[in-house]
Amino acid sequence: MTKPIDFTVYADRIPEPIRADGAGATDLGPRDILRALENPDMLVPPVTDEGTVPNLRFSFSDTNMVLKHGGWSRQITIRELPVATTLAGVNMRLTPGGVRELHWHKEVEWSFMLAGRARITAVDQNGKNFIADVGVGDLWYFPPGIPHSIQGLEEGCEFLLVFDNGAFSDLDTFAISDWFAHTPKEVLSANFGVPESAFKDIPKQEKYIYQGEVPGPIDQVAIPDPFGTRNFTHSLLGQEPVTSPGGSVRVADSTNFPVSENISVALVEVLPGAMRELHWHPNNDEWQYFLTGQGRMTGYAADGTARTFDVRAGDVGYMPFCFGHYIQNTGSETLTYLEVFKSPKYADISLTQWMALVPKEIVESNLNVASEVMDALRKKKWEVVKFPGYTYNDFE
Repeated sequence: MTKPIDFTVYADRIPEPIRADGAGATDLGPRDILRALENPDMLVPPVTDEGTVPNLRFSFSDTNMVLKHGGWSRQITIRELPVATTLAGVNMRLTPGGVRELHWHKEVEWSFMLAGRARITAVDQNGKNFIADVGVGDLWYFPPGIPHSIQGLEEGCEFLLVFDNGAFSDLDTFAISDWFAHTPKEVLSANFGVPESAFKDIPKQEKYIYQGEVPGPIDQVAIPDPFGTRNFTHSLLGQEPVTSPGGSVRVADSTNFPVSENISVALVEVLPGAMRELHWHPNNDEWQYFLTGQGRMTGYAADGTARTFDVRAGDVGYMPFCFGHYIQNTGSETLTYLEVFKSPKYADISLTQWMALVPKEIVESNLNVASEVMDALRKKKWEVVKFPGYTYNDFE
């Protein structure tokens, strides 16, 4: 039995839903103290929050785990995060030799390697095959209908999968074992030209993930292909980042990862005390996955509505199309996260750059801002900002 949590250790910092101006009152319970500690901006929303913006955050830690010999998986779809209609995410772990079996999807599969190394295989409609070993920071992209597999190498692996349909389920895929199990043996015999007895030990149901042997060196197992090969991978961490005073950004889309025709991504690093600047995206909804650190974000939804959320490593965030937002680092380590879009090209609009590139008289009369604001505007975009001598008072 799990030992009860001793909340007396939190006695000097148990948060209450009371704002500095006295609004609110103590929470007499029952309550979840740990949740309140993790979500200070939901317990005491900024005074600028207003209206009924839907939930824009969900944690993989709150999802159901599918445990198999060979690894596990868990997913966040519209069933867990209803606002996330464009994309769904799967977090998967494979042991050394563990296999995500041969399968294909109706949806695009995009992936970011989180830990370890894996071997992936694929064959396209023209018979071009592909086999590659991928490591931390690498991407792969399989178009709809392209059959593929994933296997953990010596150290095993963990990765994020993103699919271009918020209603997707990783348990609803086309699997080779499932197809064999539901095809008459006489049909299998006729297709492959071997006796029915050759299929007496085929699986009776889908394997999904299973334990296999760690594969040998890639040059020893590669299959020579008379039709050539096709590349499905890209090294995101291998790219030179675009840096600014507060951190860095790496973008991968169809311009530098040609096979990725329907998914674009930015890997963003926000230093302590810095923030992803106020911006929005003119192409599609933003699906986020937080890799390290902690932060907060506010989604501005127009018509006087906005809502603030606290995020941390392992969370999925979501910003609907054109919502204004920022990501602020509220911790002592670098906040790293992925921005993923159902779009062939990455695009964002900088609030600061926009204001700098229209006549200042319009901005001044519209916002009634001081001249020092106008003097600080930059025509060049800084995706991540941090200003010397300035701190976020709430998080000092």
